[in-house]
Amino acid sequence: MSERRLEYEPFACAPALKLEAHERVSRLQVEALNARLDRLEALMERLEKRLWLAVYGVAGGILVQALLGLVTVTP
Repeated sequence: MSERRLEYEPFACAPALKLEAHERVSRLQVEALNARLDRLEALMERLEKRLWLAVYGVAGGILVQALLGLVTVTP
């Protein structure tokens, strides 16, 4: 007697469809979260550049004030 395997056509059942839909929603949520994080990182990098520019500007202003004070004191 030869062993035969019966092959059935795949069918969609409600629990499998729910699981698949949940996986898709989860994947979309993770992708949206990653996109938001990327935008936030870019925003933070721009803010950091502006902050350093302000720090260097203040330091430059202080140095200019000090040099002007030295120039006016010396003959």
